[in-house]
Amino acid sequence: MLLGGYRALRQWDLKLVLAYGTVSQLGLLIMLVGQSDRAVALAGIAMIGSHAMFKATLFLTVGIVDAATGTRDIHQLSNLRRSMPFLSVVAGLAIASMIGIAPLAGYVAKEAALEGLVHEGGPRSTALLVVLVLGSVLTVAYGLRFWWGAFSRKHGLEDTPTDREAWQMFVSPTVLAVAGLATGLVPALGERLLAPFADTYPTGDAGHLTLWGGFGLPLYLTIGILVGGAALFWWRGRDSGLQRRASFAFDAEETYRRFMRLLDRGAGFVTSLTQRGSLPFYLTVILLVAVLASSTAMLTGDDVRLGDVRAWDSPAQLAVGAVVIFGAIAAARARRRLKAVLLMGISGYGVAVLYELHGAPDLALTQVLVETVTLVVFMLVLRRLPTYFSNRPLADSRWLRAALGTAVGLVVSLLAIIAVNARTATPVSVNFPDEAYDYGYGRNIVNVTLVDIRAWDTMGEISVLLVAATGVASLVFLRVRTARVERASDLAGERLGGIWTEGAAGGDSLVHLQRKGMPHRAGRPSNPGGAEHAATGERHDNTDPDPRARSMTARWVDSTTNALRNQRWISAGATLAPQRRSVILEIATRLLFHTMVVFSVFLLFSGHNAPGGGFAGGLVAGVALVLRYLAGGRYELGEAAPVNAGILLGSGLFLSAGAGVVPMLFGGTVLQSAVLELDGGPLGEIKFVTTVFFDIGVYLVVIGLVLDVLRTLGSEIDRQGEAEGYVAREISHDDSDPDEDDDAMVAAENGSTAGGAR
Repeated sequence: MLLGGYRALRQWDLKLVLAYGTVSQLGLLIMLVGQSDRAVALAGIAMIGSHAMFKATLFLTVGIVDAATGTRDIHQLSNLRRSMPFLSVVAGLAIASMIGIAPLAGYVAKEAALEGLVHEGGPRSTALLVVLVLGSVLTVAYGLRFWWGAFSRKHGLEDTPTDREAWQMFVSPTVLAVAGLATGLVPALGERLLAPFADTYPTGDAGHLTLWGGFGLPLYLTIGILVGGAALFWWRGRDSGLQRRASFAFDAEETYRRFMRLLDRGAGFVTSLTQRGSLPFYLTVILLVAVLASSTAMLTGDDVRLGDVRAWDSPAQLAVGAVVIFGAIAAARARRRLKAVLLMGISGYGVAVLYELHGAPDLALTQVLVETVTLVVFMLVLRRLPTYFSNRPLADSRWLRAALGTAVGLVVSLLAIIAVNARTATPVSVNFPDEAYDYGYGRNIVNVTLVDIRAWDTMGEISVLLVAATGVASLVFLRVRTARVERASDLAGERLGGIWTEGAAGGDSLVHLQRKGMPHRAGRPSNPGGAEHAATGERHDNTDPDPRARSMTARWVDSTTNALRNQRWISAGATLAPQRRSVILEIATRLLFHTMVVFSVFLLFSGHNAPGGGFAGGLVAGVALVLRYLAGGRYELGEAAPVNAGILLGSGLFLSAGAGVVPMLFGGTVLQSAVLELDGGPLGEIKFVTTVFFDIGVYLVVIGLVLDVLRTLGSEIDRQGEAEGYVAREISHDDSDPDEDDDAMVAAENGSTAGGAR
């Protein structure tokens, strides 16, 4: 507190005067709030409010002065009270509150602090009282220095020219300065608002906020503070010389910089040892520490019991478990990326079957849907990645990784068994079904837990989903993300688009439709063996086709344009290359899409009492969008969901947050649920739980997330590939032995056809 005030007197920059003054004021606030006395604590919390008002006013004043004059240097500012009289009055009110002049809020708070310390008595309170008085003297001195430096006339210095600033800049400091005056005039209101906080302190009498506390030591100290501070300010010339002559061998700023340089060097040394740029190394360290820490806890624990362990309850669980293990081992040995992804999918779907066999259909449904979406994301990313993984690690390294993986599996399994057998009280699951219905009005305890009991966690999770989707989009999109959604109908309109047709030479060419009224032309002409070039990802030749092929293409474009105008959905015939089309998938999509959307809505509204909910329903709707994209490409995705994904994400989060705020308007708590029972006539009794609005928000967020992934990793990568003249190669997969994959990779790298290379 004292050091900050002393340093404020040495500054010539108005902003630095306030900055060091803030350091001093923070010391005062901590000193007051840190006391155990109720009266002093009340003064401290009142000082926090007054400090916020007058210090914000002064910082805004500095900003206005800097904008109007181009400087904050006291040496260059002179007589601004003439050119900016209104601002000088506003700043004067804030300064008066800061130094403790009645009847402003700062005076009320400081008087309460003096009264509380005087009344408390004792050596500690006396010492704090002395520090408070000395610090307040410094506050008066640098407060007067601030106003003098900014607004008074200085000898030998011409009036500082100013620019006229917009009146809106003066609104905020004026409101804050007037608020400091208004709260000082009605201290009883502030006391009524702040007394509950002061009552939490254990000792002392309840203090009071008042404009007049009578004659006594606090009043005399206030007068002495003002006189002493004014004298110190008047003596500022000699004081500045004294400060310049005073030198300290210890420089806190230089010490801090040296410490930070030493810390940087130490961090660089540690980073060079641990951050080696190798993901396998990072995972090895993390998993090794987890294994060692968990093993130590299990070995040294006092009451570690394994209890009765059953390997399985039915032969079906054994069979499914074997499939899961096989998929995991085969995925670890696979050399082709696609094979590894599919094998991991087998393990994931196997886990879903285990959930179902254990009697958890809700978890099984969610696992299946999440695994499906994950597989789609992997497939979209694999289009731009090499077919093979990098070279296999050395044999010793492989054995070490296998041993570490086995150790992690064993430790996690043992932890689960020990945790179950360590329970001493009755499990919450015994009464959970009844309590979930009484508390959340639902029979599905999983959904009730997510949207009611731990709704705050769910709110945080969907917020993370929104941030993750935004991050992925920011990394992938090379143009404005809020661009208009590309739809198949645009190909028949005025916007530029791309449609595939068969060239004269039997290859594939991407035909660009020009703006209305302009002739059609081939954006990428046909090339011999176009399908093979498309499969290898090579660029197409830029030579123009012959006139006959051009006219044939133009006629085909005209016919396709008319078809697009009349076609409602699944426009894959006009927007996808022939080798990318799947008639079976198109027919399946026509049959399944609407059913899946309706089923997703059913899961949304039935999830409170049956398997489902907003998360599962959103995933089903997302998988339906995946089908539309796979069947018809990016234009068909635009037809299926002609809305920006960010709107769905934001609307879902807003709806979920709103569902949590609305109960407060009716006297409830945040995210509290209620049940409405209605007579539906022929439909019977209808029971409506308000948490459905929260679930709808989750539903929209999940759909928005899947749509954003499809737009970024799917449509946008497709568009970028077309702009670059690049066609993503077909990802092939065979059932060859994992060891043969290495031979195929080597053969492919050497340009050979041996070893099964394509």
